Amino acid sequence: MTRELLKGNVAVAEAAIRAGLQAYFGYPITPQTELLEWMSARMPELGRAFVQAESELAAINMVYGAACTGKRVMTSSSSPGISLMMEGLSYIAGTEVPMVLVDVMRGGPGLGNIAPAQSDYTQIVHGGGHGDYHTICLAPASVQESIDLTVLAFDLAEKYRSICVVLTDGSLGQMMEPAELPPMQQLKTKFPEWSVSGADGRPRRFLSSIYLDPPAEEVTNFRLLRRWQEIEANEIRYKEYFLDDAEFAVVGFGSAGRIALTAVRAARAEGIKVGLFRPITVSPFPTPQVKALASRVKGILVTEMNSGQMLEDVNLAVEGKTQVEFYGRLGGVVPFPDEILAESRLMAKSNKKVEGHPRDRWLARFAAAR
Repeated sequence: MTRELLKGNVAVAEAAIRAGLQAYFGYPITPQTELLEWMSARMPELGRAFVQAESELAAINMVYGAACTGKRVMTSSSSPGISLMMEGLSYIAGTEVPMVLVDVMRGGPGLGNIAPAQSDYTQIVHGGGHGDYHTICLAPASVQESIDLTVLAFDLAEKYRSICVVLTDGSLGQMMEPAELPPMQQLKTKFPEWSVSGADGRPRRFLSSIYLDPPAEEVTNFRLLRRWQEIEANEIRYKEYFLDDAEFAVVGFGSAGRIALTAVRAARAEGIKVGLFRPITVSPFPTPQVKALASRVKGILVTEMNSGQMLEDVNLAVEGKTQVEFYGRLGGVVPFPDEILAESRLMAKSNKKVEGHPRDRWLARFAAAR
């Protein structure tokens, strides 16, 4: 394969097409619009379905209908648009049909701005639509990972009849890097037994998220929960850097994890034994691995482009076994490596456990600096 200079949004779109995407429904919103624009040219060119819907609400419900046919379908949006899709996502989860969602996060809350942020973490990982369900969520940190995880997303969605989210941000969506695209896959021609395709010559199939009888709804919820336990047991993914002899660790996902790696390398050059743990699946979260890490290091620094949303998952995993600190930037502000390096130095100099929540200590330092 040949490496090409690719923009993140375009790379994700082409990766989805090469993974056998058969139908795309979306609505333009910055900073993910190039993804939709690429689809608008490529999908019709290949004889596949592309619809620019009248809204995000319409787009997600079109995805819902198409997903019931068993075909490979997806949509993409950015933070406020994802919020509008939440009801439809819950219906899709309740109906147990696979789909892929790409969220190119931006600054918020509200309309916010078009700058990169990671403030959709809670919405995607712990929030979402109403009811008891989980989504698989993959967090790339480069254009190449965005490609690879988009392809993986379709396989995981189909394997578990689940929603799989590629959680990226405006920085990764807009940056250009050399990357390799996968070969073009053949489109699916055989579809699962549950899919609807017209009942000519076979018994009628019925797909719905409506269970008016509470015991029947409970059975469905238990089925979803058991499936999620299977996902937790088999699909956790993460990357480790310089952790073999580390006395301290930084934990960051996506763009924040990428920036943290530069800071970790600089800290290593100063003789600070720090490493990086970067979750790739933020849902399911690598809780067992973070718990094991906490038993080996003197402190953990969590860094995010939000006010500490993944921090809560890290705290739960650590169970008080080591000191946890936090550093975040908000509203679309991207941290510099020097900022995370400075926080790593502070963590390495600390020789006693400090009481209170890591977010409170970060806020106090951040306010004092301004």
